[in-house]
Formats: sequence, structure tokens, C-alpha cells
Amino acid sequence: MKLTTAQALIKFLNQQFIEVSGKEQKLFRGIFTIFGHGNVLGLGQALDEDSGGLEVYQGRNEQGMAHAATAFAKQNAHRQLIACTSSVGPGSANMVTAAATATANNIPLLLLPGDTFSSRQPDPVLQQIEQPHDLTISTNDAFRPVSKYWDRISRPEQLMSAMINAMRVLTSQAETGAVTISLPQDVQSEAYDYPESFFIKRVHRFKRQNAEEEELKEAIKLIKRKKKPLIICGGGVKYSQAGMELQSFAETFNIPFSETQAGKSAVESTHQLNLGGVGVTGNLMANTIAKDADLIIGIGTRFTDFTTASKQLFRNESVEFLTINLSEFHASKLEATKLVVDAKCGLIKLQKALTFANYQTAYDSEIVEAKEVWNIELQRLLNTNYHAESYEPEVKGHLDDQLEEYKEALRSSLTQTAVIGVINEEIDDDAVIVGASGSLPGDLQRMWVSKVPNTYHMEYGYSCMGYEVSGALGVKMAEPQKEVYSMVGDGSYLMLHSELMTSIQENQKVNVLLFDNAGFGCINNLQMSNGMGSIGTEFRMRDPQTNKLTGNVIPVDYAQSAAAYGVVTYTVRTVEELKAALVDAKKQTRSTLIDIKVLPKTMTDGYGAWWHVGVAEVSKNTSIQNAYKEKEKELNKARKY
Repeated sequence: MKLTTAQALIKFLNQQFIEVSGKEQKLFRGIFTIFGHGNVLGLGQALDEDSGGLEVYQGRNEQGMAHAATAFAKQNAHRQLIACTSSVGPGSANMVTAAATATANNIPLLLLPGDTFSSRQPDPVLQQIEQPHDLTISTNDAFRPVSKYWDRISRPEQLMSAMINAMRVLTSQAETGAVTISLPQDVQSEAYDYPESFFIKRVHRFKRQNAEEEELKEAIKLIKRKKKPLIICGGGVKYSQAGMELQSFAETFNIPFSETQAGKSAVESTHQLNLGGVGVTGNLMANTIAKDADLIIGIGTRFTDFTTASKQLFRNESVEFLTINLSEFHASKLEATKLVVDAKCGLIKLQKALTFANYQTAYDSEIVEAKEVWNIELQRLLNTNYHAESYEPEVKGHLDDQLEEYKEALRSSLTQTAVIGVINEEIDDDAVIVGASGSLPGDLQRMWVSKVPNTYHMEYGYSCMGYEVSGALGVKMAEPQKEVYSMVGDGSYLMLHSELMTSIQENQKVNVLLFDNAGFGCINNLQMSNGMGSIGTEFRMRDPQTNKLTGNVIPVDYAQSAAAYGVVTYTVRTVEELKAALVDAKKQTRSTLIDIKVLPKTMTDGYGAWWHVGVAEVSKNTSIQNAYKEKEKELNKARKY
């Protein structure tokens, strides 16, 4: 079958299917494109001539469209994908961040960047990077460290083995992530007599890996000798679609469970044993129970520093760890007893064995009491006006002095925590919220009540600024029947929001809830809480007298900028205006943006969880000296590896 490399690639993608619950569907819904000289006459020609069943979507920024594709796969629990193609050079480089985001989160993402000429005849071609020591290097080599599989097609026939391997990784629950197939622009258009067998229909299935018998026995033995276990529900529970099994397991043995950012909403927040977020962005009840737990059962989690509070959260002297994970690598962390198994299969096997052994935990009133204490704190967060109490006196005084300045600049007294509470009450129970970076993920993991499973979509494995708006588009494409809300700060919105235009073009309504606190508030908190002053994190004019960014706060009308795309926009400065905007936004049929003016320093604080950050060992500043001493003290309490 004589085809160009690009034509063969498109034909191959159209023949990939996946079986879910006995039903087959196409694995690839479509392909996001931004065409340039490196891909338009190759992949572009192939798609124009015969795209098969692939829908072609027009991206606005290569990073943004790849984030949308990642979010689409994440919301679909890896069961359907969208590929992405870019041109050579800057177009390819823009996707590197998105590749890292997908790989860090173990989300399948197929990237098809154009590349320089394999023949080298026109070298240096437009946008080519030349390295005198190695002429094989191109921009696409930057994908190597952030891809789970990487290949370059320098001859048309190489496409066959490359794509078979690409599919192996894209359909592996344990080892998936970004897959990069670099396509030199001359090779894209070269023809080859491909065997018809390359284009047979391939049906992929997610194998539910069963537990190895000896590992299962060890896990059961460990649980049976523990009195106060705590489950940490990670993203693997969602991808295994094991929420019901987790709920049944917890209820049967009275085991409380907490959530990572990726695992939140696998089970609704209102479940009596759900303690919510744990760790650095965790809440008071989860972290309280975690400190006393004698067994931590991590299900489908990577145990990042935010989840473990830099390995300092779990204080019980006899605490041990059990991991249930498809990945041997992740299962081996924290010197855990490991159970390398699909989450659903593992929970079913454990429940059967522990029921036979009449196992029950020793929890009495601790869970109820922890929930009651947290509910009091939650009400305080929903109603308090300003959170500067935790800072040192001189810092608190400085913040108090700035309060009136921000009130005047933003013309608002709204607090971030109060706004989150209003949104949580006003939007539909089955609406999906999307977030990624800044202070919002912490507030949301602590405060957000997910009333319906799989309605909390947070990218926090890479905490990539710019994911929020693009990710909301991907989620909407995956679940068009639901309202989707992008929870984004002004700093992250400024970095990347161009896929708003794609949402208009595709008639995929997303709702952007933009929290404008005039700066990078999360990092401003970090620097000031560790003894520093504020440098480069507030959106201020340069002061001509000091030549520093300490002048007036810069007011921005974000609603006006979004309206230019055709987005329906609102600006709110009061709770009443916010409620009215949320109600009206539901009635709209195209994308909306609510520009919410919120005061800085009105987010949540930590709840007994420490985060290991690089505090300067030497400083003339007494506050930094104290912060370093505190860091060293906490580090001594933490596990060393």
C-alpha cells in the first residue's frame, strides 16, 4: 500500500481501538494542530486528503492545545486520546512543557512534532538549531527527558516499529505519559510500500493486573497487626475506576481515607469516612488522623512531597506503609510493603481476605471529632476577612498597611476563601472544576466539597501554570454534557489562556473563574512566610525613585480582554455580584469569564504539615535566620529517604 509516511501515520491512528466494559470505541478522537512549514505539507496534507474518523482541531498555542489533550485523556480515565502536531522549532519547543506535565501525571499524550530535514540538504532549515558538535540534534531532543517513549522517524519504514511501541506506552496504565514521535519534514512526505498488515484493526485493552499471591499475603499480614490505618486515595483509584471498591473497603473495616489532588472526588467528599486532602495542602482533620496513624495505605499515589509533607507528616513511631500501585517504581517508595496490582483488583482481594479474618480497626470517636473540629475551621474560612495572623509581627504590620491599598486598587473586599465557598454552593453538583497552580489548589483541596464523583480535576503532579484554561477545554470535550469551570489566578491566566478562542470555535463552553489578587500570591506567601520581603511577586509599577517593582498596584480589566474573543464576561467585587454572575453564566451557550477581584493573603494556611523548601543558610536578615533554624528543626523530624 503506497503511502507517504504522514498518510500511513493517519491511517494507522484511525485503526486503533480500545475496549471498555465490553464495548469498543476509537482510541483517538482527533488531532490538535498548529501548522507550519515543518508539518503542513506532510501531516497537513494527509489530514486534508483523508483524515478518516479523526476530527481536526485548531490550536492557538502548542503548549495550550497539548494541555487540552492531556486533560481530555485524564477526564476520560485514559480511555480516549487526542494527538497533537506542531511545526519544527518554536512550535515543538512550546510542547515540551506539556509533555513534562503529562509524564509527571502519568497521562497518555501523543505528540507529533515536525523536525528538521533528515537528508540535511537545506541545512540549516528555517528554525533549525545547529550544534557544531552533533548535527543530529534538533529542538525535539528536548523531549527526551520528559517523554516515556521518544523516537525519530528518519526513514518511512521506521514508522511501523515506532508506532507499535508508541501504542504500547500509551495504553500502559503503569508506564504511560508523553510519547513523542519526531517527524522530519522531508520524511513525512516520502512514500513507502507499507504492508497492509500494518493497518489492521488493533483493539487495546487495559489489563487489570492481579496481585501476586506472596505480596497479597504480606499485605494482609501487615494490615491485620495494625489498629489505626489511614488510606491515601491517589489518581490511580480514578484511572482504575475503583471509587466504589474503595468506599466498600473503607466502610467494611472502618478505615478513614484521605485524598491527593489527583485522587480527590474518586469518592464524594460527603462520605462519612472521607477526610479530604492530606499533606501540605491538606486540611486539619486529615492531617490530624495522619499523624497518629500506624499504617498508611497508599493506593495509586506517587507519594509526592505535598502528600507526605516532605516525609514528615506521619509521626507514629510504629508507622509502616503499604502501597497498592500498578507501577513497581511507585510501589517501592518509603520502604513500603508493596502490592503491585490494579487498584480495583487489589481492593477486592484485600476486602475478601480481611472479611474472612474478621478484621476491624480500633477507631472510636477520633474520626467524628476530627470532622467536627474541621467544620468549625471551615466556617471560619468562609466568613473571615483577612489571614495575616501567622506572620511575624513586622510582616503582619506591613500586610495590614497594604490592606487598604489593595482594597482601593481592586475596589473589593472579597476574600478568596469566601469566594470558593460561594462557588461551591452555586454551581451544579455534577459540574467539573479544573485547576493546576498557585494558591487555589491548596484552598480547593482543603475546602472544596465534591458532591458527585469525578468532578474535581486538578493537575498538581507538575503544578503547571497555564493548564487551567486549556485543561478546562479538554475536560469539556470529554464531558460536553457538564458545566466545566476553570479555577485560575491572574498570574496563571496571563501565562496562557489562548485556547479560549478554540472553545468559541468548537462551541465548547467553558467557564473561567479568574481570581485577581494582583500578583503571584502563592509564591508571595512563600517568600514572606520564610522571612523574605516581597520581590517580583506583586503586580506593581516600577518605582522611579528606588528603581524597584514597589510602585502602585496595577489594575487590570481581565473581563475586557476576554470579551475580545467573544467570551461572555462579568466583573464582580461583592458576593451578590458573584452569585448573580454564576447564575447568569449557566444560561449562556458560549464560554464565560468571571473576573473576581479578591484581596491577597486571604487564602488558607497549612494545617500541621511542613514543606521542605530551600531557605538560605546565610543571611543578614534575622527573619531568614529564624526561618532557616525552623527548617532544620522540621527536617530532623522527617524521614531521610
